[in-house]
Amino acid sequence: MGYLYFVRHGQTVWNVENKICGATDIALTDLWHQQAAETGKQILKMGISVDEILYSPLIRAAETARHISEITGVPAREEPRLTEQNFGKYESTPRDGKEFQKAKESFACRYEGGESMLQLAQRIYNLLDELRAESGKKTYLLVAHNGIARIVQSYFYEMTNEEFAGFGVKNCEIRRYTF
Repeated sequence: MGYLYFVRHGQTVWNVENKICGATDIALTDLWHQQAAETGKQILKMGISVDEILYSPLIRAAETARHISEITGVPAREEPRLTEQNFGKYESTPRDGKEFQKAKESFACRYEGGESMLQLAQRIYNLLDELRAESGKKTYLLVAHNGIARIVQSYFYEMTNEEFAGFGVKNCEIRRYTF
């Protein structure tokens, strides 16, 4: 039996402004540093043993992972498949906008210039299948985004569409999954 850990990136300017970040590379707030430092310390305090950190190339996840790596001493490398979903025309719009909420109900929708939920699930499920094959040999910490967190949760647990749409992870929250 192996484990996988997941951490959502630190707080961004658009998180505070309730805007959809998606694949847009958004700067972190000053709070991210404190959040990432506390997460690194919490990983050490909890005795979580991780062999490698894989992180999204978007700056909000990359910087969070770098900081956690510096505190824990765990090596980190970029994993492009962990990039957040591209929400196309909805990037930078309100997270709770009615049009976006309705569009999210269609998993095959590409969000006009973006990526569908099915496309996102395919790349994340493929990555998780690879990590599952490594379970028992290597334990990973993924540092990514809320949309990725939803897909990871759905990989490990049955979810209704409503549960999937409503699932979220707080900034720098640590989640553990068992293969």
